Amino acid sequence: MPHVFEYALLRAVPRQERGEFVNVGVLVYCAALDFLGARVHVDERRLRALDPFVDVESLEASLRHLGVSCDGAAEAGPVSRTSAGQRFRWLTAPRSTIIQTSPTHTGLTDDPAAELDRLLTALVLPLEH
Repeated sequence: MPHVFEYALLRAVPRQERGEFVNVGVLVYCAALDFLGARVHVDERRLRALDPFVDVESLEASLRHLGVSCDGAAEAGPVSRTSAGQRFRWLTAPRSTIIQTSPTHTGLTDDPAAELDRLLTALVLPLEH
């Protein structure tokens, strides 16, 4: 039986004043299965097309910290002591940093981990020619 899940895209916004972004990851949350996961992929070529001076290393470090927060690891700080649902809400809260999230979307799935991989392929990874 499929379960409701929520997802949001992770976007790199190297120059906020321009409003341009590149999808760099996806978050998936399924309350019924107590699942919260993130997958990321940074396409440096696409980012540099928006801003040749973007600090890719800092972006990748921020995405790693986001993954630690998603997992609820102790090194994430106080957010690690919250539920998966609370962490998802915290991770998807609006912010004005280089990493922002899309609006939250919903769907149905039997396998949220497979859904996470499917969404990464469909919405983040470069298209195959």
